[in-house]
Amino acid sequence: MPATKTVTVESLIAEHADGIAFAEEGQPATTVDDFATQLRDAARTFDLAGINGGDELENAATYLVDAANSTDPAERALFLKKAAKGLAYADDMVSELRDMV
Repeated sequence: MPATKTVTVESLIAEHADGIAFAEEGQPATTVDDFATQLRDAARTFDLAGINGGDELENAATYLVDAANSTDPAERALFLKKAAKGLAYADDMVSELRDMV
């Protein structure tokens, strides 16, 4: 069985920061608060472009901030799982946006 990758706030930011920065027209975020802000801004960009999924990005932003602030490992893991689910289609959304520009 393949080993599962541990999801962290940092790994989610690293995985999605470049694409979200493109959508938000900024520099890739390096902190959870900056990334959450960019996710919310990018969600509006996607909505204006007619690309579905903005709500999931806004939810992911909330879950990432909650995970970063949680001191309970089980709670943090749950928030991270929910954030990852909300970001699952972010790359597809960015690709669709890139195709429009």
